[in-house]
Amino acid sequence: MTASKMPLSLERFFMCLPDHFNVEYVINPWMEGNIGKADPAKAMDQWAMLHQLISDRAQVELIKSAPGLPDMVFTANAGLILGQDVILSHFAHPERQAEEPLFRKWFEDHGYKVINVPDGIFFEGAGDALFDGSGSRLWAAYGNRTSLFSHPFLADTFNIEVVSLRLVDPRFYHLDTCFLPLPDGAVAWYPGAFDTRSNRIIESLVPENMRINVGEDDAPRFSANAVVAGDVVIMNCASEKLSRAIRNHGLKVEVVDFSEFIKAGGSAKCLTLRLDQPAAEYRTGASQVVSRVAQIEGQLIDSALLSMICDTVADSGGAFHVRDMRLGNKRYEHSSVMMDVAAPGEAELDAIMQSIIKLGARLPSGEVVDARLAPAPRDGVAPENFYSTTIYPTQVRAAAKWLEVVDQRMDGIILVKDGAAKCLLIRDLAKGDLVVTGGDGIRAVAPMAHRWTDGGFEFMTSAVSSERRVEGAVEKVAWEMNRIKRRGGRIVVVAGPVVIHTGGAEGMAWLAATGYISALLGGNAIAAHDVEQAIFGTSLGVDIKTGQVTQGGHRNHLAAINRVRLAGSIREAVGSGIITSGLFRELVLRDIPFSLAGSIRDDGPLPETQMDLIKAQSDYSRLIKGADMILALSTMLHSIGVGNMTPSGVKFVCVDINPAVAPKLLDRGSLESIGVVTDAGLFMALLVAKLKEMEG
Repeated sequence: MTASKMPLSLERFFMCLPDHFNVEYVINPWMEGNIGKADPAKAMDQWAMLHQLISDRAQVELIKSAPGLPDMVFTANAGLILGQDVILSHFAHPERQAEEPLFRKWFEDHGYKVINVPDGIFFEGAGDALFDGSGSRLWAAYGNRTSLFSHPFLADTFNIEVVSLRLVDPRFYHLDTCFLPLPDGAVAWYPGAFDTRSNRIIESLVPENMRINVGEDDAPRFSANAVVAGDVVIMNCASEKLSRAIRNHGLKVEVVDFSEFIKAGGSAKCLTLRLDQPAAEYRTGASQVVSRVAQIEGQLIDSALLSMICDTVADSGGAFHVRDMRLGNKRYEHSSVMMDVAAPGEAELDAIMQSIIKLGARLPSGEVVDARLAPAPRDGVAPENFYSTTIYPTQVRAAAKWLEVVDQRMDGIILVKDGAAKCLLIRDLAKGDLVVTGGDGIRAVAPMAHRWTDGGFEFMTSAVSSERRVEGAVEKVAWEMNRIKRRGGRIVVVAGPVVIHTGGAEGMAWLAATGYISALLGGNAIAAHDVEQAIFGTSLGVDIKTGQVTQGGHRNHLAAINRVRLAGSIREAVGSGIITSGLFRELVLRDIPFSLAGSIRDDGPLPETQMDLIKAQSDYSRLIKGADMILALSTMLHSIGVGNMTPSGVKFVCVDINPAVAPKLLDRGSLESIGVVTDAGLFMALLVAKLKEMEG
């Protein structure tokens, strides 16, 4: 087929007859449910209409289609052309890779110089790379099909500025499905297809009067997947608003039905490739894409660490390319991976490197430099781009030496002073303190698949148990608690008032009396209701033994608080005989430290309740130091607060009737943590019974 008229311009387009077009597989969301459902005759008519409209205004050159390659009709993906140079596509999906040699031959036969992308890099041609109207800039997408690593190659090869845009909506898997540059420099695009950073870049580079927002009514109908031929924009559909916006830029709009091709995920633009892309006389090759090498070692498969790091890179808007992988032959053998990590800018790469360093990645030894330090601009304020800590043991490099970070905790910063590194909270900084920033010179110990094991006895890890038998979880927790006690370790209990309400006070008192509690953390309420039970036999006015509401019992907790306040403190109330039973009596008698953190809802409060939140946090942090286990019982806020203070290596057991609580703690990433979804009183009764059995 040849053009029916003499072309009105020098524009030349490349198309492929849809002789073998259909939907034969699924490689994008539009193909789902459409296998074998395209109408070949209707598709041919739609293609012919597009061919005619373009031929009336430009020259069209054709390539023969091939059986078994139904998507070859989408010639936009054949490559990217500038002058007589063509960068040949390398498709991400095997289903389309057989098209590559056919496109190569056509280009070579027609005098083009064919350039290959580097090995291991995917690039899908003008589907993901679009020149602006002046030919001085290339808009390039990544995230679905084309690799971010291709962008610096495009910039160097064509000596052109490449702007990297990240696609985040799987429906818009190629840039040309949601982005339409117009000849005068205007751009029509669907913001919902891109991440926030990409939209900001588009808005910063394109003046407001040159930006056309493609809305929800147009974008899913492939309105932006349009081809500009001469002074006409050919598209599948266009609302009146979009048509008017395009006409305001001196262009006409022709609407053609491309319903059959949309079943395969394509429309007008996908069916064409510009062969004579004009280029600006003066161009500057530039790409903001930067990359670094990361090394990951450890039990990568057993711990799922490698997939965690890869997901983190991709989810953060970066890309990775594995250079070398050495996998251990057995489950617990260490593996090693070397990978390139890329991002569309220095700031983005810095953030990604910080994130994966926290998971255990590090720079190769030959590329390690000292950590970047910046002074705190004022008391209680960290410098920009400060490194935020995790629960995992961390080292920083200063003066060519690796320093162990002490007082490791989550959501802190790292201070380097006098040849030492310390983790502390932002509020504790003094003006001028040197704080670690960025991702250089930092390494964290990767979270391996730790298990509570001794003599072949293994504990379930990083799991929330709601359907497992509670008795099984209790047995294993009791076994570990008994083991910690026998070796002189520390068990810190974090508990809420529900433990008292559900009859757990007696069991808690037994734990304290027999050496299973090294410290207790909670709020005003657990102490108030424990004291109420000791004095009145009720908790919130409910008789613990009968479950009946007592007459006037609603004031019992206030009366109990009042008596303690009269005595001066819980300790003095125990000494004077006001408190004769319960958990806090045992804590006082055995000199077991406790800390009560207050809140705005507290009644009284009890004299020991610390209403200064910062002081309460510091006291909590002091008491959990050196803990071997944290047992958190039905107190979401206190449990999560303690979890953030607890470094890796401490076994953390979260018991709560609310199944949403335990995952919040497990999300810290600790592989020594478990969750048990059950009633705290039931858990306590079973735990004490099992421990008594072990005690003999």
